Amino acid sequence: MDYFHYRNRELFCEDVPVATLAAQYGTPLWIYSKRTLLHHLTQIQQAFAAVDPVICYSVKANSNLGILKVMQAAGSSFDVVSGGELYRVKQAGADTSNVVFAGVGKTDDEIRFALENHILMFDVESEAELDAIAAVAGSMNVVAPVALRLNPDIDAKTHSKTTTGKKGNKFGMDIERATQLADKVLADKRLDLRGIHMHLGSPILTTDPYAAAIVKAVDVVKSFRAKGHDTRWINLGGGFGINYRQQEALPASAYAEVIVPHILASGCKLALEPGRFIVGNSGILVSQVIYTKREGGKLFVIQDAAMNDLIRPAMYDAFHRVWPVHTPIDPPTDFEAVVPGCEPTDVVGPVCESSDYFAKDRYLPPMHRGDLVCTFSAGAYGMAMSSNYNSRPKAVEILVDGSTHHVIRKRETYADLVAHELT
Repeated sequence: MDYFHYRNRELFCEDVPVATLAAQYGTPLWIYSKRTLLHHLTQIQQAFAAVDPVICYSVKANSNLGILKVMQAAGSSFDVVSGGELYRVKQAGADTSNVVFAGVGKTDDEIRFALENHILMFDVESEAELDAIAAVAGSMNVVAPVALRLNPDIDAKTHSKTTTGKKGNKFGMDIERATQLADKVLADKRLDLRGIHMHLGSPILTTDPYAAAIVKAVDVVKSFRAKGHDTRWINLGGGFGINYRQQEALPASAYAEVIVPHILASGCKLALEPGRFIVGNSGILVSQVIYTKREGGKLFVIQDAAMNDLIRPAMYDAFHRVWPVHTPIDPPTDFEAVVPGCEPTDVVGPVCESSDYFAKDRYLPPMHRGDLVCTFSAGAYGMAMSSNYNSRPKAVEILVDGSTHHVIRKRETYADLVAHELT
């Protein structure tokens, strides 16, 4: 877990005991490691350095301003999928001329906002969207930079709810359709076709999908150039997997090995949109045991964090490592294995849904009321997808830097829950 580690069976984030943070800020509690964020960003920067890529951190993974400011200061740009995300990266001090705007449902107001801020390019998903961008650009008397998002029909072997590059997904267009739209762009002075975009899904744990995608991408670029387009960009999205269980993920260098040679040969610039790879293992969710109970032959640990805080297990059946902050035995290397001194446990939250769980039948050591529990690898699509379901205030977020730490999002109050409601 990078800069999360146990010392004498006590969990630390960098040089700070997690229990100290829980005592100061309460639970549930999001904790992020700045060193881990920068470590993973640096891995990508170094792996792809030969092609000087524009690395656009995917804001949807974790959009906290504190995280965005760390990314911006370290040389990252941003991939956004809404006007709100574009506003956030502006607040973080981003150079919007290197921002990519993705998403299948951009509104006219969002398109206008992006053009006013001179973004690098729109990832265009359909002919209807292309027409809308052209119309808004025409009304502003500007030229809109676009990249056509291709659906290469490549099965990246991801979860059915996170695959994006197969036929039948809502994203992108097939290559034949993109060729037709490229001709349309060439005839429209309101549009500039800067490149192509592909995103295959997430998380991807093999280089094979990227090896297939880059070959298709280069072929498309060649065909567009033959028609007279000055196509300069290949955007391969994100999707690089992380270690949720053990050491299943590949390093950034493995993906670079299959991508970089083709980029060099094509003469194109490379854009990447990593999110999970950078922030996923940079964050944990800390909770406190409220009760334990045995019912129906099962042991339940009921904690104060719930599916409204981290919805991934309920939504995707996602696996997260779970382990006590103070542990009577060393954490296992395989969190799915039978562990001596432990018993099968369901770790659940207080939300009134049967799907409110973080772990099922997981071998865990005995836990008691008041004990602290850590859910690992929660930095991506954790707080970003949280809600106020069951009228639960959102948790506090803390950024740790060495031996120092500070709040990057205050804990919500009951008053915050109704602040925007009218009677």
